[in-house]
Parts: sequence; C-alpha cells; structure tokens
Amino acid sequence: MVVVAMAMTVIVSADSSQPLIMKTVKGKKMCDRGWECKGLSIYCCNMTISEYFQTYQFENLFAKRNTPVAHAVGFWDYHSFITAAALYQPHGFGTTGGKLTQMKEVAAFLGHVGSKTNCGYGVATGGPLAWGTMLQQGNESKPRLLRRLLQVHLPMYSWSPILWSWCFANLLAFSLPGEYEWRLLLNYNYGATGEALKVDLLSHPEYIEQNATLAFQAAIWRWMTPVKKGQPSAHDAFVGNWKPTKNDTLAKRFPGFGTTMNVLYGDNVCGQGDVDSMNNIVSHYQYYLDLMGVGREEAGPHEVLTCAEQVPFNPSAPKSSSSN
Repeated sequence: MVVVAMAMTVIVSADSSQPLIMKTVKGKKMCDRGWECKGLSIYCCNMTISEYFQTYQFENLFAKRNTPVAHAVGFWDYHSFITAAALYQPHGFGTTGGKLTQMKEVAAFLGHVGSKTNCGYGVATGGPLAWGTMLQQGNESKPRLLRRLLQVHLPMYSWSPILWSWCFANLLAFSLPGEYEWRLLLNYNYGATGEALKVDLLSHPEYIEQNATLAFQAAIWRWMTPVKKGQPSAHDAFVGNWKPTKNDTLAKRFPGFGTTMNVLYGDNVCGQGDVDSMNNIVSHYQYYLDLMGVGREEAGPHEVLTCAEQVPFNPSAPKSSSSN
C-alpha cells in the first residue's frame, strides 16, 4: 500500500459563499472552489470567473442581445455562461495565470463569440461592436456563408456552428441549402462535440439550440480543444501554455490572440494581411477589453494581436479549377 502525504485546509472567504478547500499533494497546492471550480486542480486555487466577471459586465458586452429584433430574447444570459464555464475552469478556462490573464482570456473568447454573431453596422445604436450575439434571420448573407463554409475546408470551421446557434434557435435550419450539406455539418461538428459533452447531438442537434448552457459548453469545448493532434488549442495558444517550435516561429505564429484566430479559422482569416474579416474579430476583443476595465493597450503588439502574416496551421484544400 502506498500512502500519499496530504495536508488539507478549508478556508471560507469573507467575500465569497464558496469555501476554498486547499490540499497539498506531493508538494503541489491544489484547490476545490465548490460548484464553480469543482475537483482538486491547480487552477481552482486562482480566482474563479464570477469573482472578476459579473452580471453587469456581461450585460455591457452584449447590451443589444434582448432588443426586439433579436431572435432569442431572454435566452442567452450570464447564468448560462457561468454554469457552462464551471465545467472548464478546473482545466484552466478563465482560471490560468493571474487576474489580468484570466480577464483577457474571457474577453478573447467572448470577442470571438461577439464577432461571429454580430449584425451591427456603422450607424447602429451603440456602434457596430455593440451588437454581438444577435443576428437577423433575414440576413441574406448567412445562407451563402454557410454554403461557403461547407464547401471550403470544413474542419477549420468546427467553431462556427456553435456560435451561429448562439444567435437564434433556427439559424441553421433556415440557412442550410440541402440535406446532404446538413448531414455533413452534423457529422463533423455535432458528432465530435456531442461525444465530448456526452450528449447525443448527432441525433438531436436541436439540443444546442434549446439549451443556452449546452451551447456555451460546446463553444468552450472548441476553445479548449485542439483541432488536430500536435497543434495548440485556442486556449493554450492564448494563455501561453503552447510553446512554438522553430517552424512555428518561422511561420510567424506566436502565443497570443492572433494565433487563436489561426487555430479556429485558418486561412479564411489569417495570412492575408490586415483584412476586414480579421480586423473585425480583433476589434471585438479590444472593445471587450475596454468594457471589462482591462484596456485595449493590454492586447499586445500587432504581431501578437493579429494573424495577418501568420502561415495557417491547416491550409485549405486548393480550389478546383473545374466547374460543374
């Protein structure tokens, strides 16, 4: 029998209803913070997301999501986000590093979400960046966008359907042009996501469209999970867990927000210079940093903030020269 020496301390914080359980196992401090960061983890010894990102900040970031033109009024809320994030905080989501790094990661993740679900425009109330998590069903560009994503290197866009489902319940059904493409999308995205979340999304993709917490879980899972073996997740690329190889450095891939775009979107956004599609995502991240009180100056220099000059991890297949 092997006995592992373990010391345990229980602390009840004056400003939190959750007891902090600290244990030292083989010289390493590990913590359990109750429902929000449950299970012994080095990350649970840090602040939890609800301690530095609260309801009013979520409302500030997504102030227009419950406007009359939204298609899911009252569906997406702070509670759903925190409940979903609780599954991943023991793994470092929003709990890696000090408070600054933690806040920046939440801003980065939500920056992607906001940019992919935005229907704002230059003269919209609050400006174009204030309209994240809300799309109009009548937006004619969405069916074309979905068709393009299905036709061009589908694996690189496994992130996107989860974000689209954030906007309103019937976006996918409205937009997909045919049963074959619908099944192709389900098999890749919902199959892998459902297996990870232990939910049969392949048979019931509507679960994500009906359950805000589940949709958030799916999006965070994509953020935390590498697209391919040997490549970083967006999380690891952002917080610095990923250490670039010599080839990565030559490809101008560095830890930071820019590489999260490379991981999630590949050459649809990256390696094309300062294109609008990339700048839109960057602008949302900077905007959210400002609203959270961090400040966009903490976003880093251009080569870290953007992927303008990065070589994609997974280049798209070359387009066929023949046409039907």
